[in-house]
Amino acid sequence: MNNGKFVFSQLMSFIDHNDFLACVKRYQGDYKIKDFSCWKQFLCMAFGQLTHRESLSDTTICLSANADKLYHAGIGKSFSKSTLSKANENRNWRIYEDLGMLLIAQAKRLYIDDNQLEMVLKNNVFGIDATTIDVCLSLMPWAEFRQTKGAIKLHTILDLKTAIPQLVIITTGAVHEVTALDIMPFEPDSFYIMDRGFIDYPRLYRMHLGKSFFVVRVRDRLRYKRQKSFSSDKLNGVRSDQAVKPTNYYARKNYPETLRKISYYDEETQDYFIFLTNNFQLKATEIAQLYKHRWKIELFFKWIKQHLKIKSFWGQSFNAVKTQIWIAIITYVLIAIVKKKLGLKQSLYEILQVVSISIFDKMPINQLFSSTQLQYVKEPEHNQLRMFD
Repeated sequence: MNNGKFVFSQLMSFIDHNDFLACVKRYQGDYKIKDFSCWKQFLCMAFGQLTHRESLSDTTICLSANADKLYHAGIGKSFSKSTLSKANENRNWRIYEDLGMLLIAQAKRLYIDDNQLEMVLKNNVFGIDATTIDVCLSLMPWAEFRQTKGAIKLHTILDLKTAIPQLVIITTGAVHEVTALDIMPFEPDSFYIMDRGFIDYPRLYRMHLGKSFFVVRVRDRLRYKRQKSFSSDKLNGVRSDQAVKPTNYYARKNYPETLRKISYYDEETQDYFIFLTNNFQLKATEIAQLYKHRWKIELFFKWIKQHLKIKSFWGQSFNAVKTQIWIAIITYVLIAIVKKKLGLKQSLYEILQVVSISIFDKMPINQLFSSTQLQYVKEPEHNQLRMFD
């Protein structure tokens, strides 16, 4: 029940404070801290994400302008930009990674019965990909990418049934996408959908030995020897369905088992696709349909770049950058949790926009949205993403 709490405070109450304190204690985040605790740091950064602030200066100015409300928001007295900046630079970013993973686990439990796929499949289905965020190399010399260019990479495993991230790994731009597979855990009997950049037979074989299924699009120049042909559903775009082995020496050595190669023609895009998978149970059309949903991870990247602050950074150290990105991910997952727990019908985009202009209102969140009619005005590039609808 709402007792006159700000919308901001109501949102933050969905985070278990004991869980947060456990994360802080694990990395001694509040060691020798007198006033500006990790919790206050988190509240300030979350405020910046929720209200679309452009910088630390923007965030601190807006908070100072509402100094009389900060006590009830949990922040206490106003503070300087340098205080927040030093906290981001020096406090271990893993505090917020651990909090983010706890919220992701909570969101997965809430959305366990949701399925955005166009097919019924008991197995978990994940998309793997990475997105690059450009940074200024002169300001962040550690963010090596190319000789005159700096970048950060977000290597992500996304649950394609729920659009909840399963894992996010933040590296410099120089780390190749396929390298991140070495530190990613894979669940048995789960499907992992990947694009052409992830063709690496030793890593695919490791997934196979772990009893995980993969579906990866392959390059046209790769060559295979056909072992067996299966019936093809040409009316639905399947041009061929074969059991194959690579003809390249190192490919055969690194993946000694038989693979399934599917050639598929998409009438909608008029493109040909060739898929490799180690799953021989699903229909070829179902494999192609699974790959179609890989696009959700691209849409996830586009959404968080458009609606959260991860393209311009509020600090120059790797620690500050990781802190900002993880708090952005926490904001995304938190809004998804609130939507599910309160049964809100609005899209994630609509919820975020309404919250951003109502952050210091005292109306209960569910009433705030029950009095808001569903909008039929599309958000920019609305067809790029439909999450939690």
